[in-house]
Parts: sequence; C-alpha cells; structure tokens
Amino acid sequence: MTSRFLTGLIALGALIMVAPFVWLVIATTHTTGDIFSTPPHLLPGSAFWDNLRGLFTEHQFGAAIRNSVLVSTISTVLGVIICSSAGYAFAKFTFRGRGLLFGVILASMTLPSQVTLVPLFKIMVSAGWLNTYPALILPNLAVPFGIFLMRQSMYAVPDELIHAARVDGAGELRIFFGIVLPVMKPALSALAIFLFLGQWNDFVYPLTVLRTQDAYTIPVALASLQGVSSTDYGQLLTGTFLSVVPVLILFLFLQRQFVAGLLAGSVKQ
Repeated sequence: MTSRFLTGLIALGALIMVAPFVWLVIATTHTTGDIFSTPPHLLPGSAFWDNLRGLFTEHQFGAAIRNSVLVSTISTVLGVIICSSAGYAFAKFTFRGRGLLFGVILASMTLPSQVTLVPLFKIMVSAGWLNTYPALILPNLAVPFGIFLMRQSMYAVPDELIHAARVDGAGELRIFFGIVLPVMKPALSALAIFLFLGQWNDFVYPLTVLRTQDAYTIPVALASLQGVSSTDYGQLLTGTFLSVVPVLILFLFLQRQFVAGLLAGSVKQ
C-alpha cells in the first residue's frame, strides 16, 4: 500500500511539473485569440507555422538563436577550462594566500548580479565593447560557483597519480589536460550544463550591453516581442518553446553526468 501511494504521489508530482510544458507546446499551435479563449484549447491547432514564420521574418529571431548559441557555447568551453584550472590550483597546489583568495571567491557568491551591473557596463563602455560578443562572453568565464565545484571535485583525484606523472617527466599542462580532466568528466559535464544554462537564460546583463536587434540574445529578443499596446502571444510562446528545446536536449543527454558531477567530492574516503 505504501509503495502504491508513493508511486501515485510521484506520478502526480511529475504530471504537475510536465503540464506547463505540455500547455506551452499546444499554445505554440494557436493564435493569440485562441490561447486566451474560454474554455481553453487542449488540442493542437494549425497556427504553428504562421507563428514560426512571423517570428523569423518580422523579429529576426534566427539572429537571436545564432547569437545565443555562439555566446553560450564559447562561454561554456572557455568557462570550463578556466574554472577547472582554478579548481585544480586550489585543490592540488599550496601557495601563499590560497585560503584568503578562495575565501574572497566564496564571498563573491553572496553578491547579487545587480551589484556588478553598473561597473561592468562602465568597463564595456571604456573598452568599446558594447553590442559585441566579448561584452557577453568575458564577464562570465570565471564563475565563483564553478571554481568551488571544481575545487571540491578535484579532491577526488589521487595525489599519488599526479606525483607519479611528475616523476615520469610530464609537465603540468600535460598532467592537467591528459590525466586530471579525463578523470573529471562527470564534474565537467555538470559544470558545462551550469555555465550553459546561466549564459543561455541571462537577460538583465545582455539587455544592458546590447543595442541593436541583430545582436540580441534569445531572452532579450523574447522581451522585445512584448509590445506596449498589444502582444502576439502565439509568436512569443513559439519563441519560448524554441528556447527551451536545446536546453532540454542537453540535459537529457547529460543528466547522469550532471548528477554524478554534483555529488563528486561530497563524500570523503
């Protein structure tokens, strides 16, 4: 009886969580009038291609997808390298001020992003990087949580393995890229998902530094679809659906590594 009750409870929770996404998929196939009709439409309609066509021809949504893919991919690759390098240094090297520096990194995690918004904007203005890819990519490479995650995960790499590689004559770069990183695949996958999601969903900062529609990322482009007097919710929800699909696919492929990576280093032997 207890087993059936728990199964039913889990099924109910899953249904509650999936229902909004199902409604989103159905809403992409309707016009604005049909979306807000009473009673609501629970079956797909025939307006999906019209919504999609209007989204790409009237609002340059293809450019927004391109910008988000490029910025998120480059930020993720470079961010993984930088955060894992910093985590490796904090976990496996002893140097003066290590504890203090790591404490500063942890303390920076308590700061809301709005605190750094104005300083970052001024830096980008001074560098002449407004409305460019570097303005979106560079501030999101050394993420404090990513450094913390990789530092904790690096403790799982045996020190003896690193010492043996040094005795064999391997350099630090070869040890890091050839020995340490292959062992850290679950943690790297978790970090990659975390960084990709953070960049893909970021809205306030890109809105601050971007100036033209052809440079918009997906969140900014979706916000621009909301008009002052009227909004085409069919196109808006279609764009929202397109923004969710890549993230959903990425998580489905890497969900095991994501969970394993978050748990890495949580239990000391």
